Amino acid sequence: MPSQPYRVLFCDLRSDALLDALPVQGVSLDDYIGKSGSLRATVPVPNGEIAERARRALVPGRTAVWVERGREIWWGGILWTLNLASDARGFLSAQIQCGGWESYLYRRLLFDGQVAQGVDQFDIVRGLLDYVQSTPGGDIGITYDGEPSGVTRDREFSRYDLPVIGDLISQLAAVERGFEWRIASFRDADGRRTKRLVLGHPIIRAGAAEIVLDHPGPILTYAWPYDASALANGWQSRGAAINSNQAADSVPLMSERLVADDDLAAGWPRLDGSSDYTTVEDPTTLDDHARADWNAARRPVQIPEVEVLLGDNVSPALLGSTVRVRIRDLWHPAGLDARYRVVGLSINPPERGRPETAKLYLEVAA
Repeated sequence: MPSQPYRVLFCDLRSDALLDALPVQGVSLDDYIGKSGSLRATVPVPNGEIAERARRALVPGRTAVWVERGREIWWGGILWTLNLASDARGFLSAQIQCGGWESYLYRRLLFDGQVAQGVDQFDIVRGLLDYVQSTPGGDIGITYDGEPSGVTRDREFSRYDLPVIGDLISQLAAVERGFEWRIASFRDADGRRTKRLVLGHPIIRAGAAEIVLDHPGPILTYAWPYDASALANGWQSRGAAINSNQAADSVPLMSERLVADDDLAAGWPRLDGSSDYTTVEDPTTLDDHARADWNAARRPVQIPEVEVLLGDNVSPALLGSTVRVRIRDLWHPAGLDARYRVVGLSINPPERGRPETAKLYLEVAA
């Protein structure tokens, strides 16, 4: 089946009014759960007409970028950098780099203190997003639903810390019984381009039909890392500096000390780790962070990647979905047959004989 054509739309970030649909080359894009995706591409500038159009449309910091495949939205984000380049023969090109919508929240600060007592953690996130989009010039059209997580939190964010909004959300997500978040791009039922905050507790799940990927077969290549460099079975986290006695030196708030005795009994060596939360003043919140970090460090997440040809069943909608991976080769003579959740993907559109492929980044399905 021939691949669907790709089209890159350049729009005004605040109004989403279409500025242009310029030709692009060398497109690569990725999207993830838990971190902002990116897009890289080159806009060739062969003549004065294209140069004029590109000058109007490619404005770093205020241009939104949407990628269409056929009539579906496959990616959305913000143009952050543009590099105009001329080669030895005088051919001009504009190299662009874009970040997913999440990147906007990492460029916004909290200038007003916020307090939440017994508030659902999803509502804390929505409140931060409302703060961002209620400020003059801050509304870029991110929408959300009202589903709760069922987990309440107490939080106090100080304006004196000038915290980054994206960091506040990520830190809230990373505590024990936390959540995952991303901002998805798609067309709604009326065909409008949509940015939607997606929240999932404890994880984001999507899709109902399980996809089976085999190697040899649809899986062209794979990489399976095993990394113990971040492994830790002993842990303690540091919080904000505490100084109840002005004559004494300040010392940081310390979390409970955590040790995985069952790992040591099973023969593992003692491996220690720590983390810092310099704005956290509440012992319970610091302990929540410490336990989440400790649990993650005890069993570092293995993120295998498989490269597949794009088809009807492989698209950005797979993020959060479960796939069944079956591999039989020299390393897996008896065969690997396991289920994994797709937590990221990187897409390479077809170009000059290059096939249309995607790398899927996986984690063990719960």
